[in-house]
Amino acid sequence: MKFLKDIVDKLKPTFSEGGKLSMFHSVFDGFETFLFVPNSTSKRVGSQIHDAIDSKRTMIMVVIALMPAMLFGMYNVGYQHFLAIGEDAGFWSKFFFGFLAVLPYILVSYIVGLGIEFTVAQIKKEEIAEGFLVTGILIPLIIPINTPLWMVAVATAFAVIFAKEVFGGTGYNIFNVALITRAFLFFAYPTAMSGDKVWVRTEGTWGWSNGHNVVDSFTGATPLGQIGTSTSATPAFTDILGNPLGFWDGFLGLIPGSVGETCTLAILIGAVILIATGVASWKITLSVFVGGALTALAFNLWGPDTAIANLPWYNHLVLGGFAFGAVFMATDPVTAARTETGKWIYGFLIGVIAVVTRVLNPGYPEGMMLAILFMNIFGCLIDYYVVQANIKRRLKRATSK
Repeated sequence: MKFLKDIVDKLKPTFSEGGKLSMFHSVFDGFETFLFVPNSTSKRVGSQIHDAIDSKRTMIMVVIALMPAMLFGMYNVGYQHFLAIGEDAGFWSKFFFGFLAVLPYILVSYIVGLGIEFTVAQIKKEEIAEGFLVTGILIPLIIPINTPLWMVAVATAFAVIFAKEVFGGTGYNIFNVALITRAFLFFAYPTAMSGDKVWVRTEGTWGWSNGHNVVDSFTGATPLGQIGTSTSATPAFTDILGNPLGFWDGFLGLIPGSVGETCTLAILIGAVILIATGVASWKITLSVFVGGALTALAFNLWGPDTAIANLPWYNHLVLGGFAFGAVFMATDPVTAARTETGKWIYGFLIGVIAVVTRVLNPGYPEGMMLAILFMNIFGCLIDYYVVQANIKRRLKRATSK
């Protein structure tokens, strides 16, 4: 690392004020602070405590926590592909097919998003924010695998500009940027984000497979999509060949869905990493699951006689984007509630709204995206009332004494 540090230090004057490439100072600074902890403090006087866990490294920890879900998602893309075309393939064939299918989405997300953030930083002569390190990998994981790349580019640009930069950049946005990307795609291009054919890649990827042998019984509807449109009061979902599936299939994730949202096991591994490192709030994650479970149980007991209302509460937690949203989206420190009591309220209401949306809106059986975006609006308001209630309690105690 000393060798790399020496190279960076030698190049630094070139990119500093007065250097030949000073116009790219923000880009160089972003690269330098990505590699090494800054050796300057935010104040020249007064006592401060600094450690190596800055925001860049926090974001990198989230990216590491996303790896299990992303890698499994790549495998599942290949698994669903070969299942749909009726061909047998080994583990690595499935994984590399999925890798080649997902990689362009990751590249487009980062190129467009980081390109905009680098440009804004240069114009404003500010440091490059690190928030898109996480957003850039979240976006490919929460969209269907057949989403056209140009749509992803447009949606990413819209979200970064209008949901982040206009508010002041990283740390000032009130909405989760990745979810705004998903919402933009859902409302602007609904046919590309719903239906039976958007969740399973049947065509070849970069010449990997011709995909002409799609089996006659193929249907790529997600389990929630099947249940939400069912005319029966009994909840049931199948794989793309019509074979019945259950809770453990949803938990392990070999089902159609967004790339990173299908495997609850991989998501929970990421949750352990985030909670153990103190990056994410376990209170928010737990309260989302509790709110969703209790609401689903209430619908099981007293809800309408429909398949989605009768879906067991534990299936709600492993299907769709519920677990992924609870672990990686609801816990976003910028848009979530920050008081300890507020975290419980915030997460619980996300779980409630997600299940209510699923059950009462047959046209949109997912629910998690809208629930989190809706609660993003109220995160600060929840904190405000929690703080005010605490102030009143302290004043009351002081007055009684």
